[in-house]
Amino acid sequence: MEALAGAASSSTLPVCHPPSRVAAQSLALRPSRCGPLRAAGAGGGSGKDDAQAAPAANGSPVLKLKSDSSQNGVLPITADKSQKASSTSVSTDSSGSRAGLFRTPISGGVQSATSAHGLPPPALAVRNLMEQARFAHLCSVMSGMHHRRAGYPFGSLVDFANDSMGHPIFSLSPLAIHTRNLLADPRCTLVVQVPGWSGLSNARVTIFGDVYPLPAEQQEWAHKQYVAKHQQWASQQWGNFYYYRMHNISDIYFIGGFGTVAWIDVKEYETIQPDKIAVDGGDLQSLKELNAIFSKPLREVLSSEGEVDDAALISVDSKGIDIRVRQGAQFNIQRLAFDVPHKVETLEEAKKALHKIIKDKQQIK
Repeated sequence: MEALAGAASSSTLPVCHPPSRVAAQSLALRPSRCGPLRAAGAGGGSGKDDAQAAPAANGSPVLKLKSDSSQNGVLPITADKSQKASSTSVSTDSSGSRAGLFRTPISGGVQSATSAHGLPPPALAVRNLMEQARFAHLCSVMSGMHHRRAGYPFGSLVDFANDSMGHPIFSLSPLAIHTRNLLADPRCTLVVQVPGWSGLSNARVTIFGDVYPLPAEQQEWAHKQYVAKHQQWASQQWGNFYYYRMHNISDIYFIGGFGTVAWIDVKEYETIQPDKIAVDGGDLQSLKELNAIFSKPLREVLSSEGEVDDAALISVDSKGIDIRVRQGAQFNIQRLAFDVPHKVETLEEAKKALHKIIKDKQQIK
């Protein structure tokens, strides 16, 4: 891997200069059902940077906006102070324990949420997520060849693998729009979600970076990474597909649930190693095996806080499991932390830890 890293850094890659951007000169606001909302020109402002609401002749508010050069042409709009977001509370039972560890924000920030719910540190959680997920949404910039669509974000579903530093590797067809976009402008984002759940309470990460084609001498190596993650399926798509890599990661934004929302330090992400069980035991076959054993008992345990119709494990790490819970037509994600004095690293250790969770919960009942 060190040899590969050296080869990748020494390879000559094309430098793409992004097209110049024109700062927005005006803001068009569509009327809503609550009445029209009109934007006044910058020339009619009151000299203040914040937006101000003034009554119009027809009684509808007019937003007077003034551009701020320090904000790259973005026009700030100040919301009514009365429209404050209410904080999300976590219910507790008589013993003081949380009654339902749903993936909803709680007060206290990333560190307290991570500690309270037995979550891995954010950088490690992202590395685990990248190992467990097989598909992601790749958002590239539409190239000039698309005429009126040029410059717009273009989202597409792709499969991916990772190298030892957590940099995504892609197998792309030269005919795909996203491939042509990346060749014209390598800037993109990759949005990765926990497999098995697509709700807004889902853990997900957005990785910002630049994607370039790997040199010919690294194509076979990249193919092996794909086969290791996607097994036989990857070997069937060799054809005219070519391997690309996100060579430069500029930013990482992680939403992990339970109040875990953070920008991840790229260097920390690149140096930390994912949990062994996330790499070896987070695949679909291992999760299928765990669900065959524990889905029913977990459903019974979770039903103590309300009738649960279905419970399915969707991810596992060294500190616990994430469970997709169905109650009627509603779904949510619950977290159960392992109560063991060591990190869980193997599938067998995960089974023992789960047996202990279920036994302890049954004794409490």
